[in-house]
Amino acid sequence: MTERKPGQWPVAEPVDLDATEPDHDDLYVQRAAERALHEMVLDSIRHDLEAQPSPLSVLTAARNWCSRITAAAEDIARAKRSTA
Repeated sequence: MTERKPGQWPVAEPVDLDATEPDHDDLYVQRAAERALHEMVLDSIRHDLEAQPSPLSVLTAARNWCSRITAAAEDIARAKRSTA
């Protein structure tokens, strides 16, 4: 067993984790931008669900959102596997 899978030890070329300290302001801005994007997406979905006329149509729309998100995730994962 000479082959190693990704993430197994020992690592051929270890990374020095103490080499550079992250800029906390940049990390804060990046996290704030990621959170804002997340909130905008969820608010858009919530807006669409609240616009539905009946409880049944709300649940149907939610199922449609779930299936569309899952389909997009499968497409993206497939693309990432093909480029890896």
